[in-house]
Amino acid sequence: MKIHLVSLGCAKNLVDSEMMLGRLVQAGWPHTTDPREADTIIINTCSFIESATNESIDTILEMAKFKNSGVCRRLIVAGCLPERFREEIVDSLPEVDFFLGTGAFHEIEKAVKGPAEPSVCHLPDPYSQDLQEQIAPRLLSSPHMAYLKIAEGCSRHCTYCIIPKLRGKQKSRPLENIVAEARFLISNNIKELILVAQDTTAYGNDLDPPFSLDHVLKNIADISNDVWVRLLYAHPQSLGPDVIQTVAAYPNICSYFDIPIQHASNRLLKKMGRNYTSDHLFRLFDKIRSLVPHAVLRTTVMVGFPGETDKDYKALMNFVDEIRFDHLGVFVYSDSKDLPSHKLSGHIPKKVAKDRFDRLMLRQSKISLESNRKHIGKTYEVLVETQAKNNLFTGRTFFQTPEVDGITYIHSEKLPLSTFSSVRVTDVSEYDLMGEILCKT
Repeated sequence: MKIHLVSLGCAKNLVDSEMMLGRLVQAGWPHTTDPREADTIIINTCSFIESATNESIDTILEMAKFKNSGVCRRLIVAGCLPERFREEIVDSLPEVDFFLGTGAFHEIEKAVKGPAEPSVCHLPDPYSQDLQEQIAPRLLSSPHMAYLKIAEGCSRHCTYCIIPKLRGKQKSRPLENIVAEARFLISNNIKELILVAQDTTAYGNDLDPPFSLDHVLKNIADISNDVWVRLLYAHPQSLGPDVIQTVAAYPNICSYFDIPIQHASNRLLKKMGRNYTSDHLFRLFDKIRSLVPHAVLRTTVMVGFPGETDKDYKALMNFVDEIRFDHLGVFVYSDSKDLPSHKLSGHIPKKVAKDRFDRLMLRQSKISLESNRKHIGKTYEVLVETQAKNNLFTGRTFFQTPEVDGITYIHSEKLPLSTFSSVRVTDVSEYDLMGEILCKT
């Protein structure tokens, strides 16, 4: 019996998917990348915003077709979609045999091999579940890069966010568990470890006694000088000088700061439940650039939040102009009745929100192009990932994160994958770099 799994959503979801596949493969079920060959199909879903929910449902319906055209006999839906919509989803998706919430990933073997029952739904409390073991079975999606989840859940109360409801309060893994997993991954030729959590820089606040993220970074960076360590999902409130100084002190920790700010209007930030101001953000980014001269800044912002005025939007645009982020992602506010922000007045028409999105993305594309141009003529270590075609490879520099940033195209006749090579940048676009190989390391 072969297993096929579709993983949707964020990097944290991908780790859950890899863990589920690892359990199943270890138990004897072979994995296939072709859903037509699979006896059991699993979809690990996302429902963070409306578009993610729609993608999850569309994927479920697409995979359900293989019950008729393939050999599929069991369809399992896991993750955030069943956790958010709970038992009411059962009648809406009769094609599905098992629903597993975010606290039920450990039940995947039972769902695969258990007796067939009509649409069983398992929704245990995510917070009550044990954290990941030191070295759990895991089928990695990449031969050279791995996400390392250091905590589960989130204890903040952003009014637009459903994550605490889906994942529970923050629960940090013990340092020794994280370091043991990092050592194991590095011993298996992983070249880049990316630390993730819902609120990564709040790591350890829930431990007794409290523990700081900088200790995690130092312990992992000390394992090998030949492995990149990257940090994602930093929070402006919990990113302190200890972490910034640690990034500055270790050459193998990527000087890449991913800090979703959501907005720059103090009035909007307060309504969002983000307990900082634009002045705090200015000071934070100034500190990063003063302590880490080659720091690369990435952020995520939201437009169209209820009550966002033209003045608020102008404050955001001005902030983006002044900080000049190397990478910036923009979301349009996604409303839902189960969000506190739904009750706020002044909901923005979709057309207005889309126009604000387009104008901000256009502004950022110009900033990104100017930022990229400064790389022309410089040489960087690039992690080579794929061969696009003859004499053309793709990879990433330390300032390019998988999936969310651009890539580096490398002109070379022959180049080993999953290795670092020195590349001189010869040309750029708004998001990508082009270069030529100098030497291999």
